[in-house]
Amino acid sequence: MKYEWRKQDKNIYLPKAKPEIIDLEPMTYITIQGKGNPNHPLFSELVTALYATSYAIKMMPKKGDTPEGYYDYTVFPLEGFWSLEPGSLAFDKEKLTYKIMLRQPDFITPELFEMAKEKAAKKVAEEHLNQLKLEEITEGLNLQMLHVGSFDNEATSFAKMEAFCEENNLERLSKNHKEIYLSDFKKVAPEKLKTTLRFEIKYK
Repeated sequence: MKYEWRKQDKNIYLPKAKPEIIDLEPMTYITIQGKGNPNHPLFSELVTALYATSYAIKMMPKKGDTPEGYYDYTVFPLEGFWSLEPGSLAFDKEKLTYKIMLRQPDFITPELFEMAKEKAAKKVAEEHLNQLKLEEITEGLNLQMLHVGSFDNEATSFAKMEAFCEENNLERLSKNHKEIYLSDFKKVAPEKLKTTLRFEIKYK
């Protein structure tokens, strides 16, 4: 049976358009870091590096290399942790720092990751391949909600989330946050984009 995150992991990726608490277990990702305006070409290059490597893993059986424990699955959605450079006093896209990532199936190993990078080398600059990492990340206790609309309007959803924190004895731990991209932002109109927003919390 094919593993499809939209069905098996609805609670992780498909929240409702209202704040909800989630406690996340460790998950394994291929990650890459960058900084600056995500509208610049570099961001797209880093996204390409992630997808090329992830699809190399998914397609291994069709290339004659079936990893131990392999099962068919849908490639997971693009995710990213976002923050601002230290000392930034106001929001400026040029000052953004980010770690973007694609979750991996649980049969992934460091050896498979290295094989996938070799297979992706024709599509990805060596510089970016060398930046890719295989990481286990534990997000823990978070607040999340679905944001519908432009990335530039996310402040409205964050305001709802912060109000929820005030009403429910919760504290947002930092202005850093995570975004999970449920729409293809190259193809979908800004007002129709669907993005899961998430930030770390604790009980007061």
